[in-house]
Amino acid sequence: MKLMEEGLLLRIFIGESDTYQGKPLYEQIVHQAKLLNLAGATVLRGIMGFGANSRVHTTKFLRLSEDMPLVIEIIDSKPYIDLLMPFLDEVVKEGLITLEKVQIIRYGEHRRPE
Repeated sequence: MKLMEEGLLLRIFIGESDTYQGKPLYEQIVHQAKLLNLAGATVLRGIMGFGANSRVHTTKFLRLSEDMPLVIEIIDSKPYIDLLMPFLDEVVKEGLITLEKVQIIRYGEHRRPE
């Protein structure tokens, strides 16, 4: 079965070394998204990038940076994304968050546990 719906793509741009309560921030965000029953989350590690401070982060041959750029992508309906936003306001101290409208196409039987 093919199901189409409107949704939001939430992207959170942070550094790999960012933490919250002594644990990697990206892990905390993914765990919170799961706790709130969001549809899913993916963490992507960049190989090069820079942010507001203009410091370039890159991997070098025989040397790996310890603060590579990360992007966490979460796609869900607006009510579910809205559940996560207060947590992000609290934990993301330096970074960037974007929201985009997306068309979600689901295949198969996809139901959330009640």
